[in-house]
Amino acid sequence: MKVRVQYLGYIRNMLRKGEDEFELGEGASLSDLLNKLAGIYGEAFRREVFEPGLKDVKTGFVVTVNGVLMGQLRGVDTRLNDGDGVILMTLMSGG
Repeated sequence: MKVRVQYLGYIRNMLRKGEDEFELGEGASLSDLLNKLAGIYGEAFRREVFEPGLKDVKTGFVVTVNGVLMGQLRGVDTRLNDGDGVILMTLMSGG
């Protein structure tokens, strides 16, 4: 199945790209996708955004699946489907 991933804010700058598309196995979860991203983008991604084995992204980051916050779904255990859109972004704060 194919999943489209968009990067916004700090993550977009860190990775120097706005989006990716990945082929994942049937039944893959958001955790599987985040682990794949950590493997591809290395230490900076693991340090700043998501460390494999954890049950959430790092503080200051948000993930949505088809426009719904992962916390309103099943967190990193959320099952992904063919054609899903995932967005990784930083939280915004005002001043």
